Amino acid sequence: MSLSDASRPSQNPRALSPLSAVATHCFAIRADATPGMMSRVLELFAKRNLVPTRWHSDVIVAPARDGGLATLQIDIQMEGMETELAAYVARCLRQIYGVDSVLTSTKTAG
Repeated sequence: MSLSDASRPSQNPRALSPLSAVATHCFAIRADATPGMMSRVLELFAKRNLVPTRWHSDVIVAPARDGGLATLQIDIQMEGMETELAAYVARCLRQIYGVDSVLTSTKTAG
């Protein structure tokens, strides 16, 4: 899509109406802090030709008294993703070896 196409309402869903709400699907992932974890998570989006709107990740190290294990916390936001596809991606994320939990939510702005 060229820049001129983005300004046409038929090509740009946000241009349909200034009052139309755009849904953003959020994924909160807790997983083992292993070298390939982030690439395995990102792969689920990339192979569907999707680029996350927002990605934030942290390594959280538990205190030594709790074992000192490292956990990876990844927060992803996808703007304009269909609800059915978001649910499917969440199910796929839960199947990745080393993923402990996947929480999802949806927010709208507009």
